[in-house]
Amino acid sequence: AKRVEFRSADPTCNPYLTFSAMLMAGLDGIENGYDPGEPLQQDLFELSAEETAAFPQVPSSLEEALSALEEDHAYLLKGGVFTEDVIENWISFKRENDVDPVRLRPHPYEFYLTFDA
Repeated sequence: AKRVEFRSADPTCNPYLTFSAMLMAGLDGIENGYDPGEPLQQDLFELSAEETAAFPQVPSSLEEALSALEEDHAYLLKGGVFTEDVIENWISFKRENDVDPVRLRPHPYEFYLTFDA
């Protein structure tokens, strides 16, 4: 049996943008014949760090995800589903309202490490 694993997006996401982008990414993979790799018969959470290092990784932060989107979004423009203006404004909005405010303030764990005696 074959399947594609779908990991749900954050519940605060805009479902119209999210599902449209996921559909466009899937269609891009089909159109360009991307190789999804061999099926994995193991539980990913049981693999060692060495084994998981062989797998491509998705961005680990919003900032990394926005940079990746900025670099590669041509597939989203196909068929007029998204426009360059929408993507550029979305990236700017998220950086200004989500990334920068967090980056400009200490993380709670930083307080724990430095101020907890």
